[in-house]
Amino acid sequence: MRCPSCGFPESKVVDSRPSDDGAAIRRRRECLECQHRFTTYERLGDTPLLVTKSDGSSETYDRNKLLRGVTVACAKRPVAPDQITSLIDDIEAELRQAPRTEIKSQDLGTMVLERLRSLDDVAFVRFASVYRDFKDVEEFAAALEELR
Repeated sequence: MRCPSCGFPESKVVDSRPSDDGAAIRRRRECLECQHRFTTYERLGDTPLLVTKSDGSSETYDRNKLLRGVTVACAKRPVAPDQITSLIDDIEAELRQAPRTEIKSQDLGTMVLERLRSLDDVAFVRFASVYRDFKDVEEFAAALEELR
């Protein structure tokens, strides 16, 4: 690890401890050249999750994109920001436990809908209207019927 102060390529570990609830290791290092101390974090390398869209194209999973969609669906509703974060964290935990590296956007949308249903009915219908791409009032009414 290069020293951020002098650029010397060698350092020694002075202290090491778990960080981020065990998801990373925080290491205090000391440069062997100038004795400058600095902190590094070691994390397990994630293989990126790919989302396969309905048109067949793929893109890397983007937490912020999912967060924006759920936040828009929950706008002006009695849903706290930490409830939305918890919903996204729950989905990501389920995705990490699965042995796959690809997920269909439809499956990801279904995971969101399952969780939104118990969180807020209006947010559920808002998200469903975009996710399912309603073409007419009958499709919208069918989504409302699911809530009964």
